[in-house]
Amino acid sequence: MNELQTINDKQGKALFVVLPMEEYERLQHYKTIATLDDESSEEEWEDISYTASDNDSETIPQEVLFLMIEEDISLLSAWRKYRNLSQIDVATQTGLSQSAISQAERKGSKPQKRTIERLAKIYNARPEQLTLE
Repeated sequence: MNELQTINDKQGKALFVVLPMEEYERLQHYKTIATLDDESSEEEWEDISYTASDNDSETIPQEVLFLMIEEDISLLSAWRKYRNLSQIDVATQTGLSQSAISQAERKGSKPQKRTIERLAKIYNARPEQLTLE
């Protein structure tokens, strides 16, 4: 979407946002779904299957998840960026090569347990927080 226009007060503080009608309608649709104002809205929800995991009680910082979603990157990449590290920095601190870090960060990659443990130490996280399983 293009940059939005704002209407500011005399001090330059944004008071209103001008957005395309299509965007406004999309937001209104999400509002209807999110608020479930009436019983008919419940029909729009879809059941999804869920399998319990040993890691269900683990938490991941919101900022890490935001990076993961906004930049369309893996969880390991998001943790590295969250800690403001380059792949070279991580490689140096773990004793692994930069290409090994890059491979571990690829979406769908399943790094070895030892690699996850090394990364967890650098990211100041628990190993369970570095996997989505």
